[in-house]
Amino acid sequence: MAEPMIDCENLVKIYKIADLEVLALQGLDLTVQRGELMGIVGASGSGKTTLMNVLGGLVRPSAGRVAVNGRELLKLSNAALDRYRRTQVGFVWQQGARNLVPYLNARENIELPMMLAGLSARQMRQRAIDLLDMVQLADRQNHYLPELSGGEQQRVAIAVALANNPQLLLADEPTGELDSATAQSIYEAFRTLNAQLGLTILIVSHDPQIARQVQRVMAIRDGKAASETVRKKRNGAPEEAHHADDDHFEELVVLDSAGRLQVPKPIREALNLGLRARLEVTDEGLLIRPVEEEEE
Repeated sequence: MAEPMIDCENLVKIYKIADLEVLALQGLDLTVQRGELMGIVGASGSGKTTLMNVLGGLVRPSAGRVAVNGRELLKLSNAALDRYRRTQVGFVWQQGARNLVPYLNARENIELPMMLAGLSARQMRQRAIDLLDMVQLADRQNHYLPELSGGEQQRVAIAVALANNPQLLLADEPTGELDSATAQSIYEAFRTLNAQLGLTILIVSHDPQIARQVQRVMAIRDGKAASETVRKKRNGAPEEAHHADDDHFEELVVLDSAGRLQVPKPIREALNLGLRARLEVTDEGLLIRPVEEEEE
C-alpha cells in the first residue's frame, strides 16, 4: 500500500498558559491517503484547529509522531520546518484579511508567494492566471478586495494557497463567514482542485452538512479522534463527494492505537453508563452493557 500523505500516531500537544497546562491533543491517531478530500469537525476546544496547526508546521507537537508527505515533522530543524511551510503546505483561513493583502489586486496576491520563492515575473504571471482560471476568477484578476465578494475573496485565497504548488491544502473554517449558496461554491472549488490536481485537502468546519461535501469526515472530541463518517453508495461501495442526495452516510466509532474508543456522552447518559462497563463478545460483535448499581 502506498505511503499515506498524513500519518499521526499518539499525537499530543500541551499548551502552557501561565501556571496552567492545557492538553489540546490527547493521543490522537490519524491517517490520510494521498488525494483525499476530508473534513475535520468538533466542538470549540476539541483540538481540531490545533491539529491543523501541527500538520501545517505552525506549532510543534509535544509528543507522538506526525509525518506529512514522508517528512517526520518532529525531526525537522527550524529552517527545514520553515521550508516545509513554504513549499509543501497551503493554508486557507476563515478571515479574508488573514489570507490576502488589501492593497494588492487578485493576481498580485497570488504572485506574492512566488516572488518570495524567486520565480521570474513571466512564471509568476502565467501561474497566477492559471490558478485564477481554476477557481473561475480569470476575469477578476485586476480587482482589489473591496471589489470582490466574500466568496470571490475566498477563492482568491485558495489560489494564493496553491501558488507554490503544495501537496497538502489545509482550510480552517473556509466557509464560516459565507452564506450557504456561496459556501457551496467554495466546496465545489475544493472538489475541482482535488479532482484535477490530485491535491490532498483537509477542511475544518462546524458545518453539520460537510459530510455531503467531502469523501470522509473525522470528528474530534477532547483531543482524540472519536468517530468517522464515511460516504457509501446504496450498494455499499465507497463514493466520491458528488451528487450526494441519495448517498448513505455511516458514522463509525474510531479505536486508537491502544484499542480505546470514545462513547459519546448522549449515548452514555441514555444507557446509564458510568465509569465502568461490561464488555461481552457475541456472535454479532462486541456488546457494551452498563454495570448495575448494586454491582458498583
